[in-house]
Amino acid sequence: MSGHPVQVIAITGGKGGVGKSNVSVNLAISLADLGRRVTILDADLGLGNLDILLGITAREDLSHVLNGTCSIKDILVEGPGGIRIVPASSGTQELVSLGPREHAGLIHAFSELSDDIDVLIIDTAAGISEMVMSFVTAAQETLFVVTNEPTSITDAYAMIKLLNQKHDSYRFNILANMVRSQQEGRDIYAKLTKVSDRFLDVALQFTGCIPFDDYLRKSVQRQKAVVEAYPRSKAALAFKTLASKVDSWPLPTSPRGHLEFFVDNLVQAAAVR
Repeated sequence: MSGHPVQVIAITGGKGGVGKSNVSVNLAISLADLGRRVTILDADLGLGNLDILLGITAREDLSHVLNGTCSIKDILVEGPGGIRIVPASSGTQELVSLGPREHAGLIHAFSELSDDIDVLIIDTAAGISEMVMSFVTAAQETLFVVTNEPTSITDAYAMIKLLNQKHDSYRFNILANMVRSQQEGRDIYAKLTKVSDRFLDVALQFTGCIPFDDYLRKSVQRQKAVVEAYPRSKAALAFKTLASKVDSWPLPTSPRGHLEFFVDNLVQAAAVR
């Protein structure tokens, strides 16, 4: 087993359309610019879109690792800025229904990557499905992407409540996305904090905000990350600031910070649902 600690960060938000995948990609590239070896796991099993977002082609995915036809290193796709991507599997049941042998095989597969990764970013699916909850509870850090829409704030609160009351999670990082000003971002955080402080025993940390930026829309149309396509845009600069903050988060020091333990937690969480 590797002794190399890996920072595992789940990017989630509850509601769809809040920009989780864009955050995952641009944060990953910005962290790579800081010298970190970053891999993204496309955890939207069945509807993964990172390859489309970046204009790259994945021939195999996680399902091929699970059925033994290739190793996890075989399915890795090189992305911009030196990041690597583990493409989404074709369906959730393959992971949920793993037996002990497949369980051990998946842990071993990810352990092959341990010494080549500093940060693993989990780009989760929308909603609060069992598999989304499994990925989030297995990660060390959770970054909630929230916009200034009532449904986004309500869904984020509902997911935080579920994670707190059923999975004993209590610490969450909040990123306000597509805001018109820094104050709007802080107002979103304040709305979440007000209701969570009243009803839940959780600690919410304001991690920052990403401004509404037409260059982000243009970069999506070009199938490129905004930090690469328009590096001086407001959104790109905000992602670089976010990366600097995330890079300052403490690395896990216990054995549970190793990549094998993340996969072990993930499979165990899926198995009990």
